[in-house]
This record gives sequence, C-alpha cells and structure tokens, in this order.
Amino acid sequence: LLQEGRVTFGNAALGFLLGAVAGSALAVLMSASRWIEQLTFPYAIASQMIPILGLAPIIYGIVHDEKLSRILISGYIAFFPVTLNMLRGLRSVQPAALELMHSYAAKPWSVYAKLRFPASLPGLFGGLKIAAPLSVTGAILVELMGAQHGIGVLMLRNLYYGSSHAYLFWSTVIVGALLGVLSYGIISLAERLA
Repeated sequence: LLQEGRVTFGNAALGFLLGAVAGSALAVLMSASRWIEQLTFPYAIASQMIPILGLAPIIYGIVHDEKLSRILISGYIAFFPVTLNMLRGLRSVQPAALELMHSYAAKPWSVYAKLRFPASLPGLFGGLKIAAPLSVTGAILVELMGAQHGIGVLMLRNLYYGSSHAYLFWSTVIVGALLGVLSYGIISLAERLA
C-alpha cells in the first residue's frame, strides 16, 4: 500500500503542480486584460463540463502512457479551481490602493508584485486546497483504467476478488482518502508559511 500510494501521490503531485502553474498564469493574464478574459474564460468553463470519467479513458487512449495520463488528468482537475480563485484574489484589491499605486506612477509589474499578488494569496490557496485532493482522485481514476502501478490498481484488483479481499479493498480506499488529506494538509501548511 505504501509503495503504490507513493506512485499515485507522486503522479498526482506533478499534475497538481502543472495545473496550478497553468491556472495561475492564466489568472494573471485574465486579470491584466479583459480581452484575454473574454476570450479564454468561456473555454475554461466549457472544459469543466466534460466528465472526468469520460475524459480519462480518452486521454489514456491518446497518450498510451499511464504516468503521463495521470499527470494530465490531475493537472486538468487542478486547473479550473486555481484559475477561478486566483483571478478572484487578483481582483480583490481595494480601488483606493490601486489609485495610490497609480498616483505614484507604479509600473504594472510593481502593482502586481506589491499589491495584487499579496492580495491574491487567500484566493490562490483556497483554489489549491480544493484542487489538491481532487488531483489525487484524478490520478486514482486513471489507474482504474488499466495502469500497472498505483492505489487504483490495487483497489480494482481487490474488488475483483470479492469478499475474500474486502479488507484489502477498503484499505486501498482508506489510503486513497489519506493521500487526499495529506495533499490538503501540505497546502494548508504552505498557506500558513506564506
């Protein structure tokens, strides 16, 4: 369980980082330009209408690599909550503070570095806390599609053996849940440090 849990958690973490970076970058671009927001936001929302249960086998069928599939699905799941919450945080700046920065002729990068990014941290970490456990779920879901290693593989294998392996099946369910709790805890610790 520990060995397979490490595989699942490692792939979920890579996907989570990929989705968080992409989501944060898109949120910054959307906050800087209304045109970019109007262009990309409908597609970001539409992407969330695709069920993960339908998307996971498609991605797995396209890339034919279980590790890359887990990373992509985990990143896909993490992308939207991070984008939405980061954008909300970037826009949460008080208008008076923005006017003050503009009255001092602050450059756009200075406004972001000293005002918008610090104001966006609560929103960013809110999105990360939502996305981290979901990334673990996404990685397990791809493992159920026919991977070689991971908690999802053990879960599926023990489910097929029926009641004789019920304790092992429930052990994999509990380990999967604990991986989600662990990912949430890591983000909570990072939030406290930030």
